[in-house]
Parts: sequence; C-alpha cells; structure tokens
Amino acid sequence: MRFLHLSDLHIGKNVNGFLMLDEQRYAFEQITRYIENERPDAVVIAGDVYDRTVPGIEAVRLFDDFLTELASMNVTVMIISGNHDSPERLNFASRLLSDKKVFICGAFDGAVQKITMNDAYGDVNFWLLPFIKPLSVRSFFEGCEANSYGDALAMVIDKADINDRERNVLVSHQFFTRIGITPERSESEMDPIGGLDAIDTTLIERFDYVALGHLHGAQKVGAENIRYAGSPVKYSFSERDQKKSVTLVELKEKGQLNITLLPLTPIHDMREIKGEIDVLTSKEILSQGDREDYMRVILTNEEELIDPWGRLKSAYPNIMGMTIENSRTRIDISDIAGSAEDAHKLSQYEMFGEFFLKSTGSVMTEEQTNIVRELMEAEGEQ
Repeated sequence: MRFLHLSDLHIGKNVNGFLMLDEQRYAFEQITRYIENERPDAVVIAGDVYDRTVPGIEAVRLFDDFLTELASMNVTVMIISGNHDSPERLNFASRLLSDKKVFICGAFDGAVQKITMNDAYGDVNFWLLPFIKPLSVRSFFEGCEANSYGDALAMVIDKADINDRERNVLVSHQFFTRIGITPERSESEMDPIGGLDAIDTTLIERFDYVALGHLHGAQKVGAENIRYAGSPVKYSFSERDQKKSVTLVELKEKGQLNITLLPLTPIHDMREIKGEIDVLTSKEILSQGDREDYMRVILTNEEELIDPWGRLKSAYPNIMGMTIENSRTRIDISDIAGSAEDAHKLSQYEMFGEFFLKSTGSVMTEEQTNIVRELMEAEGEQ
C-alpha cells in the first residue's frame, strides 16, 4: 500500500500582505505530477485545508480544482479537518464525494471514521480523526471525564474497534510530543496555550503509521512511523530554512515501512539578508540570489536613512519586512525608562526615534526628523 501524506495546505493564506495562492497552486501541480509518476493508492490530507474557517472565493476555487484533479486520477483521497478549518463547511457534500473515492471527515461525530483498503498483504485500515477538543469528546460519551487533549484522544481511540493484527493508519491533526523531544515549531502555527493541548505519542504507538498535521516542518515525533508531513509552502520566515516536501509512505507486510520525502520547490523562496542598505542593493548582492524572492531585510546602518523601504522595494519587489538593527536599536528602552542611571544614554529626540522605529518598523524620513527636532526645540526638550 502506497500513499501520499500531505497536511497544512492553508489555502488562502496571506503572509505579510502577500496572498500565497500562486505558490499553493504551483505546489499542487508538483503533487499531481508525483501522483502520476509514483502511482500511489491514496492521498491523505491531515487537516488545515484552509487558512480560515470562512475561506475566500479564490481559496475555495483552488481547492475545488485540486480536489477535482485528484478525483480524476483514480486515487483514493482522505481528508480531515484541522484547527483552522470549519468542520461543517469541509463536510459539505462529503457523502456525495465518497462515491468518487473522496472521503472527507470534517466534524467529529463520536467515532473515528474507518476507510479500509486492501493490497496483496491484506487490509489497511485508515482511521480518520479530525481536530478534537476535550469538550467536544465529552459531549458524545456519558460520564466521560476527559479534561485534557490526551484524555480525549485516549477515550476516542479506546472506543474504536481496532484490530492490531491488521495494518492501521491514524490520520490526526493535533499537537503530539514525546518526553525528551522538542518538536520544530514555526511562527505560522497556532501556539499551544502552555502546552495544554500537547498529547504524548505513547497513545498512538499501536498504529503502523500516524499521518499528522499541525506542525509546518516535516518531521518525525520520536518513532519513524509517527510523522508530520509539514506544509507544502513556507508561511513564515521561521520556515525559511525548511525543505518543503510531501511524504510517500509504503506499507508492505505488517511491520515493514518505507518513507520517502518528495521535495517541493517554490516559485519564490523566502530569504533574510542583513547589512547596510548600499551593500544590500548593490549589483554584487543582487546577483547572488533571486531578487524576486520573499525577503526580510535587516538594516545595520547607523545613520538615519531617507525612505529605506522604497529603496529596498525597488531592489526586492517582494520584500515582506524590514527592521533596523544598530547600536541605537539594541538599547532596550523599557530598561532605560526604569533606570535613572542609564537615562543619559538617549536624548528625548533619540527616545522618540526609538518609539517611532518600534511602532512603524522604519526610521523617520528627513522631513519627519526636522519636524520633530523643531517641535522639541520649541518646547525646550533638547
């Protein structure tokens, strides 16, 4: 049994003002080519299909195109909802789509949905479990006292009729951890509140493979067979060094597992560069990479700059962010404000400049600088 494991599509995601639909479409085109070449029996999407519970029209159209393409390729498709999805919206037409071998499990209804496929070694049971919370689980089981995410998952798995002699695959969208292991996180994920939603992987070790969604970096959680596929597109600069991929899983006879990561390339990559503005906009630096990449620029100039954003934008049209990092910005104003001993380090003008920088992400223009100086001089602040 061969299947592709995907997750965290986040269709319709907006990253720093850039709608990522073209990047997502390009990733989906690569995935369909992998399906044509690798001929998997199934495609599993482990949640967060959309980035918002109410996705935009363009996002819905893109997913419709992708799903229609998958349905035409004689491959079974299994989808669960994630914490970003609306379970009810994702469930729409799920019974109709099942006739096309597209199985969507959006809303948890008290039981884990089972889809059984078979190959030369016998049955493979796919258990589809959408994102759950303790409250939703308690509502289905009288007398259930599940107060944690782990308790809720343990209750749901315990109620499922799982035959451990057969091969079983769990598809889940939760935050799984293991004692002594710190998973790789990213800024674009919804952070757990104090780790309260973390679930120990010992609860799912009985499965031959666990197809996880939620974390955006492809990674295993302790065991090789418990894996996050990661997102197909980079959604924050904390993901800039990640190698995006889809996971090809091959289950042979029970206990035999092969895993291959199939790489995905973006239209535009994400990069971060640091230095003085004249250097970063020079022909030498511009020639070292694709100037249309999504960029975050850290400027180290000590002098005040006139319209640095405009200069960078002309050099890097897809710039997403800019910060200033120099001797002045490295001084923590909150510390100085509470320390009479350090107050002399900054003048009132410099304090305002720091406030402006932290509030706007850019330094003042020459015109703004002159206005502030004139006002402070008139008030005797300098």
